[in-house]
Amino acid sequence: MQQNDTTEAIRRQQASLRDALPFADTRDFEAVNRGFLGTLSPAVVKDDDGTVVWDADSYDFLQGDGPETVNPSLWRQSSLVAKHGLFEVVPGIYQVRGLDLSNVSFVETDNGVIVIDPLISKETAAAALALYREHRGDRPVRAVIFTHSHIDHFGGVLGIITKDELASGSVQVIAPEHTVAEAVAENVYAGTAMGRRAGYMYGAALDRGPRGAVGAGLGQTTSTGHAGIVPPTIEVSKTGEKHTVDGLEIEFQMAPGTEAPAEMHFLFPKYRALCMAENATHTLHNLLTLRGALVRDPRVWSRYLTEAIARFGDSTDVVFTSHHWPTWGNAEIREFLGLQRDLYAYLHDQTLRMLNQGMTGAEIAEEITLPPALENAWHARGYYGSVSHNVKAIYQRYMGWFDGNPARLWPHPPKALAERYVAAIGGVDRVVELAQAAYDSGDFRWAATLLDHAVFADTENSAARTLYADTLEQLAYGAENGTWRNFFLSGATELREGNFGTPTRTNPPEILAQLTPEQLLDSIAISVHGPTAWDLDLVLDITLTDESRNFRVTLHNGVLVYLETAADPSTAGVTLELTKPRLLALVGGDQQSPGVTISGDARVLTALTSVLTQGDPAFNIVVP
Repeated sequence: MQQNDTTEAIRRQQASLRDALPFADTRDFEAVNRGFLGTLSPAVVKDDDGTVVWDADSYDFLQGDGPETVNPSLWRQSSLVAKHGLFEVVPGIYQVRGLDLSNVSFVETDNGVIVIDPLISKETAAAALALYREHRGDRPVRAVIFTHSHIDHFGGVLGIITKDELASGSVQVIAPEHTVAEAVAENVYAGTAMGRRAGYMYGAALDRGPRGAVGAGLGQTTSTGHAGIVPPTIEVSKTGEKHTVDGLEIEFQMAPGTEAPAEMHFLFPKYRALCMAENATHTLHNLLTLRGALVRDPRVWSRYLTEAIARFGDSTDVVFTSHHWPTWGNAEIREFLGLQRDLYAYLHDQTLRMLNQGMTGAEIAEEITLPPALENAWHARGYYGSVSHNVKAIYQRYMGWFDGNPARLWPHPPKALAERYVAAIGGVDRVVELAQAAYDSGDFRWAATLLDHAVFADTENSAARTLYADTLEQLAYGAENGTWRNFFLSGATELREGNFGTPTRTNPPEILAQLTPEQLLDSIAISVHGPTAWDLDLVLDITLTDESRNFRVTLHNGVLVYLETAADPSTAGVTLELTKPRLLALVGGDQQSPGVTISGDARVLTALTSVLTQGDPAFNIVVP
């Protein structure tokens, strides 16, 4: 694929950043290398079929001074994050970094080891465990801790322990309450759409290199192996709760509704080591991830950081998290956690102040500035979250999508709007001409807006598509945020080469198996094609024999409703008796396998399944 050099406008921007930012501060480079014990060679992980699921060596180009095609601040961050291997945090605590999006940590107990956050894939987790054991011996795993409910913190658990070990009680799995429910919920409600957009966010289809993917700021990218989950044996529910694992005491602090709906911090008093999960990393985090999610609450986030400082500040000599490198020294920890706290609190409070003065989210994002202490702190810069999209998320959380201007209450949808704009401007050729002028002047944001309209009005116009791709490429070269860069380059790639779909696995079976019956029935309701089902009036009883539960399911007006109640064949059109896994397979389209007992009119089931649809993992983004 042909790519372009940077324009003069981008080169000037990069030079300005090199002069403005504190590149002479090399403490992070010292920290990221501290305690290095060794790594994989080659640093490539494959699945059982020989397919590469992780390739840390593909980021070896991240050395020395950055090229003009990468924002110098992002190049610095990616160079740090790409460092991979086993590291000693303190004697007795070790981390494997750079073998997935997240870190996995190993905390040694009297006779074994606790594993914290076993990555996304069982393949990368197993490789990390093997690397740890190569240097620290074959210590048995006594417990696994999930810090929170995102897949990069539990997905590889079956590469660390087996289900037999879990069943025998020889291994404990510790997690904040509601972890499993929150972990699987995204797969029910918006998993397909999130997966498609995650491909953009993490640059899944991009080549790695100075003109392609250089990382996502929080980690380099996501592994593509097999993910799973196991239910916790211990659910932590209270701040101050303590548990002892193989002689090692752990004190917990609950932090729900921060970076994840279910999240917690915890202290190992013996090691004076505090794990902050994903709430204090070396980047401004997302308040609304670009792949899509519910907006997070920075007010709550900052308050839990305040509580952590107060609760653990006198007892901590090292802070480690499930991304990036640790922070050592009590004074340094207090400064780090305090600045992280101030970062989220400042964005929250100032956004609310400005919206109450009548400013919209977009206006606040352009106007807001951070205080110097935050602006000059490398760990507060927007490599994963950004001030711009976080401020808009805060506005959305409090005010919703509508900014109050009645002209924006009922706009045309994108394609219809584009056709009208293009006609008003004088046709596609004129729009492209104006976009070229904006491109030449370095106003790539305006060029992208014009060309978005041009391509939505005339999708096959090669001049518009070409210039649009070139414009997104320049925006990528200038982006300090890793996920912005990936979005821009992914859009450019699809304009040039076509839709790449969802390159990574979504809805892993091991995770879907954890759906509650209610979540499973919700997934059926979401799959109903409403207009096709308007005239159907169906009543079913679904009896889950493995759970001894029955649900009355009705479909009326295109709406599927369920209620747990006793089965009543006299009023049900059909009764299904099956296990929850068989219902999951049925929802997935398997109507032929055995394991379903049907009583009553089978045509009712046929009518229901005929109106169920699947999500589209290759829906368009940059074209209509």
